[in-house]
Amino acid sequence: MRSVQMALGRTFGVTFDHGEDFFAALAEFCTANDVRQGIIPSFIAGFAEATIVGTCSKMENPQAPLWDSVYLTNAEVLGAGTVAFNPDDDTISPHIHVAIGLKERSAVGHTSHLLEAKVLFLTEMTFVEVLSPDMRRPRNPDLYDVPLLTFGAS
Repeated sequence: MRSVQMALGRTFGVTFDHGEDFFAALAEFCTANDVRQGIIPSFIAGFAEATIVGTCSKMENPQAPLWDSVYLTNAEVLGAGTVAFNPDDDTISPHIHVAIGLKERSAVGHTSHLLEAKVLFLTEMTFVEVLSPDMRRPRNPDLYDVPLLTFGAS
């Protein structure tokens, strides 16, 4: 277990528009507001389409990360996550999880890591900037090369 006290900066209300790519809009927001890292305590959204981590196949090693995905459409979404900064290429590194209900399938639900999404009607988000410590997501070679959140100098 690791913990750190965070110094928080600005809090933003953010909306994404119909048809926008979720991750491109998130990156655009960060660039426009000079935000490098933060916490997304929650957001609500409609997604015309979304790709999340998942499979219907047998997993040979259930402890290993899953690199397969599931494609969903016409979804209502509740999500949250963190945004770290990647100084190597001056980009953000989001980690977003979602609970998705499919409207035309009696709102049947899926919950997983969001890989990509296209906004349907809206995304309404609260974003809290983290001033310190530095949040980074280096890959851990001892854990399947999964990028894990770290605090402070990497």
